[in-house]
This record gives sequence, structure tokens and C-alpha cells, in this order.
Amino acid sequence: MNAESRPATLACHPWVAHVAIVTEVRSEIDSVATFRMRFRDPEIARQYRFLPGQFNMLYLPSCGESAISHSGPPENSGEDFWHTIRFVGRVTDSIAKLKVGDQLGVRGPFGSAWPLDACRGRDVIIMSGGLGLAPLRPMIYALIAQRESYGRVVLLHGARTPDTILYPEEISQWRDHGIEVELTVDRASNEWDGNVGVVPLLLDRLSNVRPSETEVVTCGPEIMMHYSAVSALGRGIPETSIWMSMERNMQCAAGLCGHCQWGPWFVCKDGPVFRYDTIRSLLKVRDL
Repeated sequence: MNAESRPATLACHPWVAHVAIVTEVRSEIDSVATFRMRFRDPEIARQYRFLPGQFNMLYLPSCGESAISHSGPPENSGEDFWHTIRFVGRVTDSIAKLKVGDQLGVRGPFGSAWPLDACRGRDVIIMSGGLGLAPLRPMIYALIAQRESYGRVVLLHGARTPDTILYPEEISQWRDHGIEVELTVDRASNEWDGNVGVVPLLLDRLSNVRPSETEVVTCGPEIMMHYSAVSALGRGIPETSIWMSMERNMQCAAGLCGHCQWGPWFVCKDGPVFRYDTIRSLLKVRDL
């Protein structure tokens, strides 16, 4: 197993979509919003759990399904769960039209999770780019909830421009909970006085890194994750301590349709979170 997983719950029957109700829609940045949802059936809501890094399949009749990572707290305890969604296709464009009270189908959760157990007692460097912060957000909540169980925690996040940084108010709150944060942008505005450049450079410049005591988790554009791993290796962090979340065309979420096959893996069930040493050779294959 590449990362953490857990036994199925009532809501995790692979072929059954349970009805969920939209309880809140929060605009984030252009063409991105966070949808808060709750299962209509109270018993399913009570039993439903997920781990940071896992995803759901969101279904709309006549539109289809889309795999969307969880982006809210892992300890929902029967409360709502969150998905931050970029509107880029038929399914997500249809989800964009949903309002509070509307319904959709949800299958899940599926996939492997971020390695919280492997990170316990160690320093954690979180590297994200663009919307890649959304699948890492549940991990940040989990680290904060048990902050004393982890060492130094650093978030290195990049966006195209300052106004496309996700969750800016929450980032300030994360700092208050002992999370070090370094932000960078590709293009600065007149008001921006922070870093300009790519995310891996933030790791190159980071001081007091303890390579043998550090886990790196990364999510974002594939090229960013590749060079984040290169930077981590350059700092002496072992490839067995680097984790990344891959995106592929996940349609069935059960490893049967083959759409998300990536080398010997099916991303929907073997991933999306992989340890770097298990997939390093595949990252070198262009357009795989």
C-alpha cells in the first residue's frame, strides 16, 4: 500500500451514489468555489468518514461524474463535508450552477490518503501549487488538531498571482496554530511584497531543514511536483519520505474501467497519493 487507507464505510459502496444536499456555496477565486454538502440520509451522514487525500465521485444526472478531492476537516462527525472545485468541464460547469438546497449524488470516499502516521513525530513540509492546496487542506486541519504530535510544519504554496491564492484568511489562522507559511507568485502586483518564483525555490531557500527527520507532501501541477521532489532530494530528504497526489482520468473509482491506469497502477485505488520512490520512473515518461 502506497499511503494510508481504511476500511469501507456505509457510504463507501463503490457503485452506490448517495444523495447529498448543498448547504453552502463559497466563492474562492475566479472559476473556483467551495461547496459544503451533507448526506440527505442521517444514518449515512453519521457513519461517513474520510481520510485527508481521499476523493469522492460527484454525480449529476444527464451530466456525469467527476472525481473531486475532499478539502474540509477529516473529523466531520456527521457534519457537512467540503469540496473545492474548479469549473473546467461539463460536469464541474454543471456543479457550478448548484445553489443551497440543490442535490447531487456522491460515491466515496475512494483512494489512498496523506501519510499522517508516517509524519507523526517528524517535521512536515507541505508544497502546493494553485488548486493543489485544496486536497492538502484536510491534512493541514489534521496536523493542527494534533499539533503536539508533529515537529516543525511548513507550508510552501504558490499561485499565479496574489489574487489567486486560495484560502487567504485561513492561511493567517494556520500561522496562529504554529504552521510556518511561505507564499510565492508567478506574477506580482504592485501591492505584493512577497516571494516571486516557483514553489521549489522556497524549499531551496528554507533554513534549518532536517533531512532525516522530514516528510514532504506535495500536490499541484505535475511539473511543480516533479521539481519539488528534485529540490527535496537536493536537500538530502530521502525519496521514501516524499509523497505526491497524482491526477488522472478517474471514472469508475474502483479500478475496473482502466481510464486512470498509470503504468502498473490504477490511480483511483492505488493512489491518488503515492510515495515518490514507487512512481519516480513513471514521472520521466512524457504524456503517460
